[in-house]
Amino acid sequence: MKKTERIHTIIRYINNRAHFTITELMQEFQISRSTAIRDLREIEAMGLPLMAEVGRDGGYSVMHKSFLPSIHFLDAEVKALFVAFMATRNQQLPYLTSRQSLAEKLISLLSENQQDDLVLLNQLLLFEGTNLANPDLLDLTDLPHPILEQLIELLLDDRHVTVTFNHHVLSIYVLHVYHEKGNWFLEGIDLATATKRILAVSQLVAVGKYSGAQRWHQKQRVHEPINLVVTLGPKAIAQFKKYHPFKLTLAYTDPYQMQALLRTFVDEQNQEALLEMVHWFLFLGNEATLQEAPPAFIHALTESCLRCLD
Repeated sequence: MKKTERIHTIIRYINNRAHFTITELMQEFQISRSTAIRDLREIEAMGLPLMAEVGRDGGYSVMHKSFLPSIHFLDAEVKALFVAFMATRNQQLPYLTSRQSLAEKLISLLSENQQDDLVLLNQLLLFEGTNLANPDLLDLTDLPHPILEQLIELLLDDRHVTVTFNHHVLSIYVLHVYHEKGNWFLEGIDLATATKRILAVSQLVAVGKYSGAQRWHQKQRVHEPINLVVTLGPKAIAQFKKYHPFKLTLAYTDPYQMQALLRTFVDEQNQEALLEMVHWFLFLGNEATLQEAPPAFIHALTESCLRCLD
């Protein structure tokens, strides 16, 4: 790591800690004691007020209510940020409408040479979902569901929320909000039944604060019904690694990882999710064997196979 880059990294390291020692800097950055002391003196010279603490457990801390010196982005860091903006420009992400102003503010801080590099990058690199006729165009279909940002803002305050869908109101403790195949999903614990639920954000009619007294704690046991059990051979495992639903994991049953077991729950009432799971099971190939499945899954699987024979 170059000296300038190391100095900036040490400043960020210091900023994230209330207290640090020379030994910690030596171990973190693989530098000698003399180099660590010399770097700290340079940082102090830049205007960062450090306070030394004497004694056996002494060290350094940043003086209370002090300001850190401005951080200058390295060329590679600027390009990394800009490419990240480009790669996710048409991905239905939350706060998408704020990203343009954020990119403009970033560019305004750069030198003319850095700005020229970013303009050239914007012309050279194209990512999935880019409109070739107008790469800067943000289609209406690129915007996320309007409830997504509202949901995230609520979760930043409290992970217990109420959600309304299909005329049902549920009180849920949210574990994750995740993106899969162009759609956002909410995974959480139904407080009424202590069962795990996965809901598509696009199905939500409203979200709101939870005002009940019941609270969920991470140590509580979750009731997760299992109604689909599949064994996988080597070829099926290879297919699984190519693509699998976000929440599914394999349990290998031999030390060479040539056989595996998949256990999950399929909602028989959700026809769309049921058919998607059937198509994915067929994608795994003939080394995927059903050990247990709900009647609706077997019926949908049979219908799909018969249609292939027509």
